[in-house]
Amino acid sequence: MNFISVIKLVFRTLRARKGRAVLTILGITIGVAGVITIIALGAGAQSLVLGQVTKLGSNLLNVMPGMSNEKGPPTQIFGVVVTTLTSDDAAAISDTSRVPHALAVAGAVRGNETVIWRDKSVDTSFVGTGYSYPQVLAFTMDQGRFFDQREDQGDANVIVLGSAVKDELFGSSGVDPVGQVVKIKNVPFRVIGVVASRGSAFFQNMDDQVFIPVKIAQTQLLGIHYLQAIYVKVDASKNIQLTIDDIKLTLTERHHIKRPEDVDFTVRNIADAVSILTTITSALRLFLVSMAAISLVVGGVGILNIMLITVAERTREIGLRKAVGATNAAVRNQFLLESGALTLIGGLAGIVAGTAMSYLAAVAVRYAGYDWAFVISPLSVVLAVGVSILTGLIFGLYPAFKASKLDPIEALRYE
Repeated sequence: MNFISVIKLVFRTLRARKGRAVLTILGITIGVAGVITIIALGAGAQSLVLGQVTKLGSNLLNVMPGMSNEKGPPTQIFGVVVTTLTSDDAAAISDTSRVPHALAVAGAVRGNETVIWRDKSVDTSFVGTGYSYPQVLAFTMDQGRFFDQREDQGDANVIVLGSAVKDELFGSSGVDPVGQVVKIKNVPFRVIGVVASRGSAFFQNMDDQVFIPVKIAQTQLLGIHYLQAIYVKVDASKNIQLTIDDIKLTLTERHHIKRPEDVDFTVRNIADAVSILTTITSALRLFLVSMAAISLVVGGVGILNIMLITVAERTREIGLRKAVGATNAAVRNQFLLESGALTLIGGLAGIVAGTAMSYLAAVAVRYAGYDWAFVISPLSVVLAVGVSILTGLIFGLYPAFKASKLDPIEALRYE
């Protein structure tokens, strides 16, 4: 038989056993779809992380109170309150004679409170910070302005609203928020500006917050004297490590630290955080791809089982074909083509299913407000389908060789 005739015979055989073929194909489809979906989700997650950092701005350093391992989480994440950073530390870092490549510096404290305007209120987070905060975090104003140095250092009760807070308080009233007075914990604040919408960054809604001078936040809202963070904008990427060293030297001298184990602060590069998150997502993606690949092996075992049953059912047919001149190679190739056809169909169905699931996942995440890229890697498609076909051929080898080695006389006698 020529190759075309063998192909026709293979598909006639599969059509004759539709139910069995569909169940066999399903295992391969699930495996291929799983591999494609997981790789696509991993690529989307990495694009999300990079996008979050882009929104925060490049060349950004974060100085946190408390010592932590360079690759470990900061002390604050465990709920430990550390009071070692002060506004004087932020002022020292902004001194260009100490840290020449610090373009802008802003200390910050945070809290959660209710902002009230007339009969409306919204629960949100507030950021007490300095006048250079917009330059550090690279954001622009939609209305009005951010507070200036005089208001920052003169304890002025002024407030800048995030766009989501503005919409909650003033959206339906038609009132211009600039110039209005809102209250936080019965402390009045005059609205002087609204920040342009920024979306989410590091899984936090950047529009659902308000900004006030750091001294007001410390004394009138939180009752503290320390900073929870100091943000530093570096003038160029090439100067990041040099700036980190300068900040460490400055704070070590200010805090009279003599031994490395007594260090009471941590300096982090936001880009390093991205690198850590990317490494984590890559490792997680590799693990999940391995789990999805197991389903391909399970599908391969299913093919092995089905092909062995098929050989047993068609023993007399095999004997008849060999009796009229079919060679061992022809019989072997027929069964190999059958297993290969099953995995090929399953692989193609898996591509469609995996692409559809990846797209739906991307749409869902975007609907939740995150910048999630829909990415289908051609390499992942080729790899998934190639592995599925290879799986079919490998698990189809034993049944195919078993069929080709049957003795025609014994096969014709088989009941």
